[in-house]
Amino acid sequence: MKNSEVSTVNSELKYLKLAHLLLDKIKQGDLRINDQLPSVNRLAAEHNISKSTVLMALNHLMEKGIIEPVYRKGFFVKKNSIDHQFRVFFLLDKLTVFKEELYHSFFNRLKDHAHIDVFFHNYSYRIFERLVLENLGNYTHYVILSIMKEDVSPIINLIPPEKRIILDYNIENLNGDYSAVYQDFAGDIYAAMKDVRGRVEKYRRAVLVLPEDSFYGNLVKDGFLRFCEEYQFDYLIVHQIERSQFRRGNVYITLNRHDRDDVDIIKLVREHKYKLGRDIGLISYNDLYVKEVLEGGITVISTDFSKMGEEAANLILEGKVAKIKNPSKLIIRPSL
Repeated sequence: MKNSEVSTVNSELKYLKLAHLLLDKIKQGDLRINDQLPSVNRLAAEHNISKSTVLMALNHLMEKGIIEPVYRKGFFVKKNSIDHQFRVFFLLDKLTVFKEELYHSFFNRLKDHAHIDVFFHNYSYRIFERLVLENLGNYTHYVILSIMKEDVSPIINLIPPEKRIILDYNIENLNGDYSAVYQDFAGDIYAAMKDVRGRVEKYRRAVLVLPEDSFYGNLVKDGFLRFCEEYQFDYLIVHQIERSQFRRGNVYITLNRHDRDDVDIIKLVREHKYKLGRDIGLISYNDLYVKEVLEGGITVISTDFSKMGEEAANLILEGKVAKIKNPSKLIIRPSL
């Protein structure tokens, strides 16, 4: 391709033409790994295009992992071929059984089409901020699980909307038309309790165990209160299981962020010689394997994390922008 060809094509395609020209030079060996690319000013002058168009071309090659920026020096060749169509920045809170299930579903759907780098923020605002800022412009897509105490929307808004896929909790204050695969926490608890209303009404009071550090707890509380008020059911909201409030006739709903509340309830059931599912009811969030057999089986509300990962991957493969409510399931077992 001659230099003049870049300046004469449709303006929307100029950056891609320049990106392909640079990639051809890299593949042919005119630019080798670790070589520095010509400056933005030089590329703009040589091809008679704007600096912004040059930067778009360079960003395109960065997303593909072909080049990388070096502070105050310029852009350097990192690879000489594109291994995958997509490069994905995948940011999780921490590794749990459920997040592992989510990731494997995502990976298995995309593995032949994308390079995926996985990061963890561990609920740290500083780590979250650093990871996003350090990787801006390096990926075609940013898949982010953003449940945090702090408002991280200004950081996420630095990512172009069309490249964002928000998982699990669709936070407010995000601009642009972006994608999300999210849980409807309020709607799911309301629908689940409505489905088992006949079983719940065997008990005298519903007790929601809402840890103070639960990021999505207030959304669950909204759905819980809607059910109790609509059906005039006596209720109590506590932050932890307390012996003084433990009564025959309570049905507990636990979020189990630290997987302790169910065990505390079972200990108290045994101590009082009660029977779980008769004297005390229990509905627990998220279905771990042990809950199927613990005390004969624990009733659970659980989103389909495998489906969440699959849907996120499909959005990338199909080039779609959409907001998808992830399905939840209610599994009734003898604890209710």
